[in-house]
Amino acid sequence: MLTLRVVSIPMVIVVLVLAYFFNPSPEQHREKIKQVVAERSQVEKALGIGSISAFVSQYHSLGVASYTTINDRVISIGVMGVVMVR
Repeated sequence: MLTLRVVSIPMVIVVLVLAYFFNPSPEQHREKIKQVVAERSQVEKALGIGSISAFVSQYHSLGVASYTTINDRVISIGVMGVVMVR
């Protein structure tokens, strides 16, 4: 049991350090928002809604993860270099 705990603690530390260094940047969030909006609707793509949404989004970093909001609504979540748009 002690061996498992000793191995688990360094693994958790390594994962947290990797998550910190691969936390997506604000630019990665904004690019993903533009891309997803353009894929969802050609009209929104033509009007540039994705660019506007990305521009007004607020980036929040939690150190090991990040998210963007528009009007207090979570739009995208990022962890380990991957950004998911809601």
